[in-house]
Amino acid sequence: MNPSVLESEEMTDTTAAPIGLLSAGPAAPGQEAAWEQFTKIPLPVRTDERWRFANVKDLDLSAYTPAQPIDESVREELLGRSRGLEKSAGRMVFANDQLLSREAYAEALQQIGVIWLPLEHAMTEHPELFQQYFMREEAILGGRKFAALHASQVRTGTFLFVPRGVEIDLPIEAFHWLHGENGSCFPHTLIVAQDRAKVTFVDYYESAEADVPGLACAVNDLWLGAGAKVTYVCAQNWSRKALAFQINATVVGRDAQARSLFAQLGGRHVRSESVSHLRAPGGRSDMLALTVADDAQEVDARTFQIHEAPNTSSDLLYKNSLDDSARTIFSGLIRVDPGAHKTDAYQKVRNLLLSDDAEANSAPGLEIEADDVRCTHGATSGQIEQEELFYLLSRGISRRAAQRLIVHGFLQEVVDRLEEPAIGARLTEMVESRFSAHR
Repeated sequence: MNPSVLESEEMTDTTAAPIGLLSAGPAAPGQEAAWEQFTKIPLPVRTDERWRFANVKDLDLSAYTPAQPIDESVREELLGRSRGLEKSAGRMVFANDQLLSREAYAEALQQIGVIWLPLEHAMTEHPELFQQYFMREEAILGGRKFAALHASQVRTGTFLFVPRGVEIDLPIEAFHWLHGENGSCFPHTLIVAQDRAKVTFVDYYESAEADVPGLACAVNDLWLGAGAKVTYVCAQNWSRKALAFQINATVVGRDAQARSLFAQLGGRHVRSESVSHLRAPGGRSDMLALTVADDAQEVDARTFQIHEAPNTSSDLLYKNSLDDSARTIFSGLIRVDPGAHKTDAYQKVRNLLLSDDAEANSAPGLEIEADDVRCTHGATSGQIEQEELFYLLSRGISRRAAQRLIVHGFLQEVVDRLEEPAIGARLTEMVESRFSAHR
């Protein structure tokens, strides 16, 4: 999906009348092709294998409206709430697809060729580079309609280009806020790391109001050259009434290492699609996720590890904690293409059920068309071990606090795999806040 691009002045125009999203049309000239594709693709049905187990009745988009400008008081409030890491190389803050703030702490990076711009600026200032990478990988896990919607509506986001051999020591951060009832936003992150480049990037997806309905439709593109190392973290904490889609494509070059972690904490119905393309020998992709779901939340994760070249490796670890009547869905496939010999691929999903009404549906899979490979996959679901719970209760810890301690320990394996202590501490803090908000 690659709409021929919009003009930046029109991309940032958010003064449209508050009409329904489906009657609003494309955000700007140049996005008509994506809008036409969106209108032609039908909404998913449950009989589609790529939407198996999903509650497709939640996918009605007619109530949502285009993003509206925010006033100065809300702007200041959201800037104050955009608290990330103590040290970072830079930070952008967006609200309703408007850039509120850009803080560049490492100005020296610009002098060695690092490009870090709002998406609409990258379109006009570096058009050839932008077009080379923007949404070049098709959504192949069932979300084509929502990828087309994103392409037709995207106004802004972050573009990061790290040139050959450059290593950025501190993480770069971006906050994407959604404000207003039934509003919508379309965050986009495009990261290009050339040969031997290294960078860590953290996206925060948040709603200004905890219980207001809204729509978020995000796309992330990660491109790694030979020997590059990219760590990408997304901490999603949308409103408890939000409908959210997230489509992620990672392309890994020779001897490159991609590591991604998705923390799913908010949303009423959340759909995440992640594809890793291992396109050259020596490439590696680590795909990590943690979910904390309760009430009637539904978190639907679809993944694809595609080994397109020999001597590549991938390792997926997803852990879900479910309480009340929450539901999770996982459908993941490891595919080893013909000729991709000596592939080393793993896939593990673990579900911790804190309630008899919680439901976890897991369907890991393998498709192998090469020789001399090592591939394993599996999924488990279970409740808290009564011995563990009794041990904590016998020491005067309340049942609720004991459950929280056990869940923290259960999720910690995912956080530790990130190998980023500062980010891990921030994620742990967000999980704790999530528990505190659920009484």
